Amino acid sequence: MVDERPIKAVDGEQGELFPDSSLPDELVGYRGPAACQIAGITYRQLDYWARTKLVAPSIRTAHGSGSQRLYSFKDILALKIVKRLLDTGVSLQNIRVAVDHLRARGVADLAKVTLVSDGTTVYECTSPEEIVDLLQGGQGVFGIAVKVPMQEISGTIHEFPAERADGGHVEAVVPDELSQRRNARRTG
Repeated sequence: MVDERPIKAVDGEQGELFPDSSLPDELVGYRGPAACQIAGITYRQLDYWARTKLVAPSIRTAHGSGSQRLYSFKDILALKIVKRLLDTGVSLQNIRVAVDHLRARGVADLAKVTLVSDGTTVYECTSPEEIVDLLQGGQGVFGIAVKVPMQEISGTIHEFPAERADGGHVEAVVPDELSQRRNARRTG
């Protein structure tokens, strides 16, 4: 039974991104090619980041030739954030520190985080006051609200084949009418 009560905002915040039972199942994962497409990266990047443990698959790692890595929702979110940070010129060393910090958070907590960088250092902001304090130094910064790539992933991830680490059945998500219209508009 799904709880259909509205999520109440607390202290001026919007509700959580994944209310109650809609949190991604931690046993459901996506193979490398699907993770690449969802995160917008190449398979070469995915493989390198897994081998260097920048973003390793948390559900199932590769165990030799022919085995398949299985990436969770949170792993794919980390891949997408790493890609965005790289695109803005942040070094892999600084990205590694940021990813390690994000890894310690729950998925619901991530929706409240904004990453801010001056191109060399990555900062975490969870309130408007922190962002203002960072800008006082006069340096140019950019921000990545983690909620945005999180919403992008949750909006498209159901289009890719998923599998469970325990071998169970993954129920297909039936897209709603709005999603179907958006997809039809995108494909022309």
